[in-house]
Amino acid sequence: MKKLLIKLFINISKVIMSIAYDRRYLKGRWFDNSAKGWRWCWRSFFMQKIVGYNRKVPFPVSHRNNIGSYNNLIFDPDDINNFQNFGCYYQNFEAKITIGKGTYIAPNVGLITQNHKIGELDKHDVAKEIKLGEKCWIGMNSTILPGVTLGDNTVVGAGSVVTKSFPNGNCVLVGNPARILRRLDSNEK
Repeated sequence: MKKLLIKLFINISKVIMSIAYDRRYLKGRWFDNSAKGWRWCWRSFFMQKIVGYNRKVPFPVSHRNNIGSYNNLIFDPDDINNFQNFGCYYQNFEAKITIGKGTYIAPNVGLITQNHKIGELDKHDVAKEIKLGEKCWIGMNSTILPGVTLGDNTVVGAGSVVTKSFPNGNCVLVGNPARILRRLDSNEK
């Protein structure tokens, strides 16, 4: 009986949520034969589509996150879980944020593509793209600043501020400014 109810829930959700959200995002590991992604849709629907938090974002996202421009956000639908936690800020109005497949982003992470000009705070510096490699882990309360590229298998420790790129990846970054704590070997990737 429980399996039948879950299947009914999934089928009803597919019909209704494909009206509210772009179907390109309603597939993959959280939606195909799983109810978890559909629960995210229902949980997000009221705050997102009726109240208006992240209203124009075409995929389910928690109202406790802020996405500047969904057009400048590149990610695999299998990683939609990154938008279901709380407190993340994707500041990407004028530059792209690319999130590699299999990357996890913890709560309260800031991905910032543009800063204010020092001495002229009403103006902004030129926006710079952020690229996160595949299978990275961005720890809670971390900040990634404009122009940063992180290679595959990079772990950013909680509370770190990443001010420069680490394109080779396979490392653990910590601190402010972030530095390499250690390299990861093939068993840890």
